[in-house]
Amino acid sequence: MVGLATGDDSGVYRLTDDIALVQTVDMITPVVDDPYTFGQIAAANSLSDVYAMGGEALTAMNILCLPKKGLEPERVGEIMAGGASKIAEAGAVLVGGHTIENPELVFGLSVTGQVHPDRVLTNAGAKVGDVLVLTKPLGTGLINSLEKAGRATRAQIAGVTKAMTQLNRAAAACLKRFGVNALTDVTGFGLLGHAAGIACQSGVELHIDFSALPLLDGVDEALKSRKTIPAGTKGNLDAYECRLAMRNGDAKRASLIVGDPQTSGGLLASLPEKGAREAVELLQGEGIEAVVVGTVEAGNGTVVIL
Repeated sequence: MVGLATGDDSGVYRLTDDIALVQTVDMITPVVDDPYTFGQIAAANSLSDVYAMGGEALTAMNILCLPKKGLEPERVGEIMAGGASKIAEAGAVLVGGHTIENPELVFGLSVTGQVHPDRVLTNAGAKVGDVLVLTKPLGTGLINSLEKAGRATRAQIAGVTKAMTQLNRAAAACLKRFGVNALTDVTGFGLLGHAAGIACQSGVELHIDFSALPLLDGVDEALKSRKTIPAGTKGNLDAYECRLAMRNGDAKRASLIVGDPQTSGGLLASLPEKGAREAVELLQGEGIEAVVVGTVEAGNGTVVIL
């Protein structure tokens, strides 16, 4: 049902009239020092792709790449325990996995989920007149870089860790109640890249109000130095420049934020305005930092930053 053509978050394969499989795999290198927390973030990041398709996770398999030396078995166990905690929180079952030797530590999951074939969500359904909802603040790439440089405060580290370890399960479940037309998660390609996916595949133009975007504490501190701007930001901006129309007065700051590669970011949803307002109110009541960030307009694949 969903394959390579649309560049969506997961593949979807119909088994019966009532059941379709949702399949995805994702892996990341460490973004925090604590192994248990790294495991949680990597697992939440992997599970997110299933929620972005409207599905629920069923099973997961660990994928772990380990350096030959320098990583104690206890720390490896903590990584997998962190991942297992998020798999359990998702209501899924860990059924196995695979490890290989690799110069750099990498961890993630292969996840299988399910969804009713009539309720599959993709990045191709946004409709003119919809509004856009984002369910997590932006800036994980910038804050993680700030932490690596030794310049992040404890509060900033706590904020980004909370965001990255939060599953998108509850947010997806809430949004589905209000008639979502298109859904994606915001990860490595940044808000710009994932918004461009919706705009291009839906044949519309997304207008994003930059002043409405929720940002993690410390983002502007990270923007003060080139050393704390992730390398992936330039790649994202280069890749999606042809889809970007920048109409914000502070174009440089706006570009660096919408191009910031996210780890275990939130969901970006396109849904009717009435449903969006109700969903945001409900999500905020559940402690999820969801906000309306823009609108869907007639067009052909452009993301306009206002």
